[in-house]
Amino acid sequence: MYSSKPTFVYGFHGLDKTIAYEILNQKIHFKPSHNNFDWLGQGVYFWENNYERAIQYAIEDSKRAKTKIKEPFVLGAIIDLGNCFDLLDQKYLDFLKIAYEEFKKSIEEAGHPMPQNAPFGANDFDFKKRELDCAVIRYAHKLAEDVGEKFDSVRAAFWEGQALYEGAGFRSANHIQLAILNPNCIKGVFLPREKSS
Repeated sequence: MYSSKPTFVYGFHGLDKTIAYEILNQKIHFKPSHNNFDWLGQGVYFWENNYERAIQYAIEDSKRAKTKIKEPFVLGAIIDLGNCFDLLDQKYLDFLKIAYEEFKKSIEEAGHPMPQNAPFGANDFDFKKRELDCAVIRYAHKLAEDVGEKFDSVRAAFWEGQALYEGAGFRSANHIQLAILNPNCIKGVFLPREKSS
């Protein structure tokens, strides 16, 4: 009864400038991610209301060896979350816990190893390789679809990065992330502009 969200949110997506202009000119669409370590399962990823994190991500990604980002850039999007699997809402957190228990049982019955969240390297203390979380969220989607519910988006908060100061509960890269499964939730795309003085 109380889980409806604001009508629209701004999402920011870090990518290569050439690809950004192809999306803007409607030559191509955003490409959903399907990695088995994606934090929120498959979907097109956006930073909710956070241009700065999107550009940081694009810059960081451009430094990797096999990246597609040659010139870091950010596109904005106007997003209707639709039927959102919102992990800031207690009922969906409770559902995710149930999905984990069911997933664990099915993995054990099949005799497969349980996926794990793990670091990508020695300096990754945030465990950015989220194979367990990704698998559980995908399983939650399956459980929802089994009872006739289909999610358009997934939304979650992440505490990421170094502590802002000694003893802090705040981290340097906290953010809310969106994974959009239904491309029709992306109502428009725009070039973010700088604030006028």
